Amino acid sequence: MSYDPAGGTPGEPQQLSLLQGFPASTAAKSAHASGPALAAELPVARVLIESSLPHLDRPFDYSVPAALDAEARPGVRVKVKFNGQELAGYLLDRVAESDAGHPLVPLHQVVSAVPVLTPAVAELAGRVAARYAGTVSDVLRVAVPPRMARLEKELAPGGRLDPGLLGQDPSGSGLPDSGLPGPGADAPQAAATGGASGWAAYRNGPAFLAHLGAGESPRAVLTALQGYGPGGWPRLIAEAVAAVRLSGRGAVVVVPDYRDLDRVEAALAEVLPAGDVARLTADDGQTPRYRNFLRVLSGAAGVAVGTRSAAYAPVRDLGLVVCWDDGDDLHIEQRSPYAHTREVLLLRTAQEGSACLLAAHSRSTETQRLVESGWARAVEAERPVLRRTVARVLNTADSYELERDPLARIARLPGAAWRAAKDGLLRGPVLVQVARAGYAPSLVCDTCREPARCNACSGPLAIAGPGGSAAIPQCRWCSSPAPAWRCGTCNGTRLRRGAAGALRTAEELGRAFPGTPVVTSSGDQVKATVPDTSALVVATVGAEPVAGGGYAAALLLDGDSLLRRENLRAGEDAVRRWFNAAALVRPAPEGGLVVITADDASGVGALLRWDPAGYANRELALRQELQLPPAVRVASVTGGRTAVVHFTDAVQQRLAAQGAVLRTAGPAPLVLPAGGPGARPAPRDSGDEVRTLIFIPYARAADTTAVLRAVKAAAAARRNDDPVQLRLDGVDVL
Repeated sequence: MSYDPAGGTPGEPQQLSLLQGFPASTAAKSAHASGPALAAELPVARVLIESSLPHLDRPFDYSVPAALDAEARPGVRVKVKFNGQELAGYLLDRVAESDAGHPLVPLHQVVSAVPVLTPAVAELAGRVAARYAGTVSDVLRVAVPPRMARLEKELAPGGRLDPGLLGQDPSGSGLPDSGLPGPGADAPQAAATGGASGWAAYRNGPAFLAHLGAGESPRAVLTALQGYGPGGWPRLIAEAVAAVRLSGRGAVVVVPDYRDLDRVEAALAEVLPAGDVARLTADDGQTPRYRNFLRVLSGAAGVAVGTRSAAYAPVRDLGLVVCWDDGDDLHIEQRSPYAHTREVLLLRTAQEGSACLLAAHSRSTETQRLVESGWARAVEAERPVLRRTVARVLNTADSYELERDPLARIARLPGAAWRAAKDGLLRGPVLVQVARAGYAPSLVCDTCREPARCNACSGPLAIAGPGGSAAIPQCRWCSSPAPAWRCGTCNGTRLRRGAAGALRTAEELGRAFPGTPVVTSSGDQVKATVPDTSALVVATVGAEPVAGGGYAAALLLDGDSLLRRENLRAGEDAVRRWFNAAALVRPAPEGGLVVITADDASGVGALLRWDPAGYANRELALRQELQLPPAVRVASVTGGRTAVVHFTDAVQQRLAAQGAVLRTAGPAPLVLPAGGPGARPAPRDSGDEVRTLIFIPYARAADTTAVLRAVKAAAAARRNDDPVQLRLDGVDVL
């Protein structure tokens, strides 16, 4: 069984490559331009030009001058003349003849003799572009980091990567001298340095490690329990990587942000030799990133760990790909074609036959679908182990708590939460999770409760701080102050907070617990760790610091605010954030307690039972019944009304010729940026911004994405209409 690169579902294997579907030119015999002498062997180079134009997303043939013969190897960066311009590109292949039918233009320059684009990454880029109806050039912009000429001169003289300078094992094995036993060793025990493997606590865990150590390629979805300390999820990932390194293969680990990256890198350093791990993230700067990229490319480092772009790392003999917390939006590339890390790694698993590990504290509907289809095996703890490992969860909105505290439903900090914080502070830090950053991130009219809007741009008003100039209402969009604000609905002049941010919550808790240190982690002041001392730690969702010994208690506030988001995945995302915070709390036998203040029965019930798989199963069943993602794929076409209508009509006509009729929704006007209550839709004229959604069954996914890609290229070549934005599987369109 293999992962369908176009449909994103287990199915029949499909062989997609960068060259397939992209003819070099018209059919004819090879002919070369009169000019410089050509290379004696393989005088034709196939070059992919770096261009986001869809109709140029194919290889073009160029002749190879004899002077560039030695340097013009597949994978190198080159410059070519195209339509009177000098453009950069990648040399994909050298062939003996061209079918261009016209004289070939010679290569203009070999920018670097280092072959930075490997055949495997080139093929992966083609698969990703096919899945997301994008261009290969856009994918390679993420996959291959910018060139640092000084580093190449130091580490790759003459275009040959120097193993000595990069720290490779002189034996040439590609695996640095680690002292680890070879294939066939007891992987779970050899990978652990301080006793039994942490995987022993999970059903199917030891078997997964054993298969990795034996050189096999299992696929697993791990529901990790603990998020802190030596037994946390970074240790589990490190043991899995160490097991696959025992078999002599490489690994790729992708995490959402730099805080997770630091933790995983530290865990890998404990079980792998120095120099075997390369860190790949744009946050470190271009020079460190390119240096580590060259280390991976040369084989000096067998493990690549990083954020989104690390999914394309050219690891030799890839044996394992790992994605942590695939439900995090940070895994989605912010530029076209908006690929998701999880899908990139699944495509790579199918292409290279590697093992796959999708791990998180919760479970996304996409990974649940992989489990239910049989493509991956669930790795989760038995109930007795779970009860000993996780914290006790209490809901202040249930009937029992409401009888004890009738005001709990309207209080932001109910009595049960206050008592949990008071008792927890006697034993260590207490985490307080809130939904919004800032002080008062939203304001409403005190009389009619309508949202307060800026008179200049209709943006939302907010208060940055408790006093002075920070207490003056200010627009969050244009930063215009509004000291003399007046409500446009009732003519009122008094404002009140519509929501309390992290700073306001910290101020209120400081008054409720005098003498207790209060730490905030939100916005651009996110903290990675906090000490194991008594303190209140107020953090926005996703910015929770890690306490080395775990939190004594956690208060999950503003749960209803998270659930009220107008998004198909609001409930799924809220549950994921709750589990991520709850996993940072000490086990129930050690007094760990999580208090949640939300009314949602299914999501809160999953947290109370500590059953993320059950919630994902229920959510997926509902999506399948309603034929919504991930039960189907969805393509969104956004732009001017005329352009969107022309684009979707062309797609439907081509699909109809293939005997397919797909469900669509739209075109519908986009909501004006003001959003929220009182927002007005865009005017319905030929020039407004609209969106059409196309729902794609997985059985038709490969054909439909090919049609979308072809129509987009044809529209770009004609230039008759304004361009449209095409996105597949966007999480924010429903």
